[in-house]
Amino acid sequence: MKLNGISDNPGSSKGRMRVGRGIGSGKGKTGGRGVKGQKARSGVAIKGFEGGQMPLHRRLPKRGFWNPFSTDYNEVNLGRVQQAVDAGKLDAGKPVTVEALVAAGVLAKARDGVKILGQGELKARLAFEVAAASKSAQAAIAKAGGSVKLLAAAAEAPSA
Repeated sequence: MKLNGISDNPGSSKGRMRVGRGIGSGKGKTGGRGVKGQKARSGVAIKGFEGGQMPLHRRLPKRGFWNPFSTDYNEVNLGRVQQAVDAGKLDAGKPVTVEALVAAGVLAKARDGVKILGQGELKARLAFEVAAASKSAQAAIAKAGGSVKLLAAAAEAPSA
C-alpha cells in the first residue's frame, strides 16, 4: 500500500452546495432564501422579535437588584488554614492576613476581605488579621491560644 493510493470510500464526502448559480442548479435566483422581506436580505438580526407582539423578555417582570455597596468576602474554614500550616505554606509566627493566605495558595485571589469560619480543627497558635470571623471560629482560635483582630472594612469612609 502506498500513500498516493489511499482514497475515501465513494460517497463518503459530499461536495458543498453552490448557491445562486443559475436556475439549473436548483438553488438559483433566491438562493434558498425564499422571496423578499427582511430575512431574504443580508444582515438580519431579529432574535427576540415576535412579529410586533410584546416579546417575552419584556412581558416578564423585572426582579431583584444589585447592591453596589455589598461586600464579597473570601470564606475560609479553620481546617483549611490548619492544612496550610501543616504543609509549611503558612508561617505560624506571622499574622494570618489576606496576602499571607493568597501567598500560601489557600485563596486564589483577594476580594473584599476574608471571613474565617469555624469548620475543622485548629491546633496552631495563630494571630488572624481579617475582615470578619464567625463566633465559633473566634472561640476555636481563642481555645488554640491565638487571637483575632477584626479590620475595619476598606469601603467605609470616615464621616466628615
